Amino acid sequence: MVFLSVGPQRGSTKALPIGRAQLVTRKTDEEFYASFGNIVGGVLSPLLANLLLDQFDREVEKRGHRFVRYADDANLYVKSERAGKRGMESGSRFLTRKLKLKVNRAKSAVARPWERKFLGFPFTAGRKPQRRIAPQALQRFKARIRQMTNRTRGITLARMIREARLYLGGWRNYFGFCAIRSILKALDSWIRRRLRCLQWKQGGRRRYRELRKRGVSRDLAWNTTKSAPRPGRLSRSPALSFA
Repeated sequence: MVFLSVGPQRGSTKALPIGRAQLVTRKTDEEFYASFGNIVGGVLSPLLANLLLDQFDREVEKRGHRFVRYADDANLYVKSERAGKRGMESGSRFLTRKLKLKVNRAKSAVARPWERKFLGFPFTAGRKPQRRIAPQALQRFKARIRQMTNRTRGITLARMIREARLYLGGWRNYFGFCAIRSILKALDSWIRRRLRCLQWKQGGRRRYRELRKRGVSRDLAWNTTKSAPRPGRLSRSPALSFA
């Protein structure tokens, strides 16, 4: 997998925002996977990328390669690692000389597809690769949820849930395309524990009564209320899970 970082050359008459292009290659059953993308940044990125990369699409078609492109991200398929390296060099020359873009060699590399991501989706290794969610996307997701469910925000739990649902709906519609569903179930459980922990912290002296009101036995409710562990551990306890 080769990542090419590109921008306009000095003296170029094309005032294009500095961005990057990606070329990705891998060897699986004598087939390598190549990708160019993210050449043009900004709000108009999809439109500018389509205008700019139309020449690139025609060039790839002329060479007989299999490829797919979405806005400023594209995959190019070649038959060997050697061909992938040649593709990086020829793609760099085309971007530099024809499209007047400057390739950043420091951000260029050759790697396998499961070591990189395409539109937020890397792939598993093996004969039948599956889409999975990129670790970077999961980190950003958890950071956003932690921010939205911070108990110092000073809002009610109901309002917090309403706000989180807006973000979760869009995130699920995009990343629900992944083939490995277990990560979505794990994230769902993690979010519920976050909210459960927040509700427990806000309970104060009403914790015992709230547990009893939800059908928790007297002894279990009392032991849980007087328990020493932090709320994060208690969110996994039998009493809170049942309640």
